[in-house]
Amino acid sequence: MPEEKDSVWKEAIESYFPDFMNFFFPKIAKEIDFDKGYQFLDKELEKITSNSELGKRLADILVKTYLKDGTEKWLLIHVEIQGYYEKDFAKRMFIYNYRIFDRYNNDVISLAIITDPSANYISNRYEVKYCDFELIFRFPTVKITDYKNKWEELSNSKNPFAIIVMTHLKEIETKKNDDQRLFWKITLVKQLYDKGYSKNDILLLYKFIDWLVTLPKELNNKFHKEIVKYEEVKKMPYITTAERIGIEKGMLEGMQQGIQKGIQQGIQKGMQQGLKQGLLEAIELGLKLKFKTKGLKLFSKISKIDDIDKLRTIKDAIEIAEDLSEIEELIK
Repeated sequence: MPEEKDSVWKEAIESYFPDFMNFFFPKIAKEIDFDKGYQFLDKELEKITSNSELGKRLADILVKTYLKDGTEKWLLIHVEIQGYYEKDFAKRMFIYNYRIFDRYNNDVISLAIITDPSANYISNRYEVKYCDFELIFRFPTVKITDYKNKWEELSNSKNPFAIIVMTHLKEIETKKNDDQRLFWKITLVKQLYDKGYSKNDILLLYKFIDWLVTLPKELNNKFHKEIVKYEEVKKMPYITTAERIGIEKGMLEGMQQGIQKGIQQGIQKGMQQGLKQGLLEAIELGLKLKFKTKGLKLFSKISKIDDIDKLRTIKDAIEIAEDLSEIEELIK
C-alpha cells in the first residue's frame, strides 16, 4: 500500500500542479508564471537518486518552473507518507537538494507534504554549527493534520487537493471504525459529482479515494452499490463504466495470456493437452473476475470436460453472459 499511496500522490500532483502549488504553497505559487508552462524532470531526479543509500521515493517530484520575473526555478517536491520515526528527515531533504545543485548548477527549492498523523517528530530544519561555521537549511513543510479544523473551508473549495486532504483526514480518523469509514468514503465520492468536476477529474480523484480509504470486502460491495445508485440518479455512470471496462479488459487479457501459456505448454506436452490447459486457465480467470466465488465453484465441474470445442464455447460464453446460470446450462 505505501507505494500505491506514493504513486497516486505523484499522479495527482502531475495532473493538477498549479492547483497543488496554490493550495499548499500559495506564496510561491504567486511568483510562478504558469502560462509559460512547467516541466517534470523525472530523468534528472532519477540520476541523483539511483545507487543512493537514501533510496528513490516514488512521490519525489522535480519540476522546472518559470517565475514572473523571467527566471527559471526548480522545485523539489517531497510527499512523506511513512509512519515511523526518522530523525534524519531534514538531513535527507538537504542531501537531495545539494545533489541536484551540484549536478546541474541550479538552485532548488525543496518543499514537503507530511501525511503521517504522528509526524510531530519531523523537522523542517537541518543545520550544522561549529565555531564560526554555520549552515542552515530550512524548507517549507505542510502537515495534512493541520487542516482538520478547516473542514468547512475544504468542503467549499473546488481545488482537487481539498478533496485529497479531506480523504487523508477521514482515512486517519476512521482507521478503527469500518462503518464510519464506509460512510465517509461514500460521502467523499459523492462530493466529486456535487462539486461539478469533469469526468476525467472524477475518475482520477476517485482513484485516490479508493486506494487510500480501503474497506473489508462486504462493506466494499455496499460502497459500490451505493455509488451505482447515485450515478443513476446523477445520470453520470463514470465510475461504474470505467470499472466495467477495466474488468472486461483484464478478463480479455487474462484469457489471452492463459491461451498463450497453454499453447507454450502444448509444445512440450502435446498440443491438445496444452490447448485444453490454456482454455481452462482462461475460463477459471473469467469466472473469478465476473462471478467471483460462485464462478470458481462451477469451475470444478468444467475442469473435468475434455471436449476442446465445448471448452471454447464456454470460454466465449463467459465474456457475454449476464448470469452464471447461462454457463451452467452449457455444462448440462
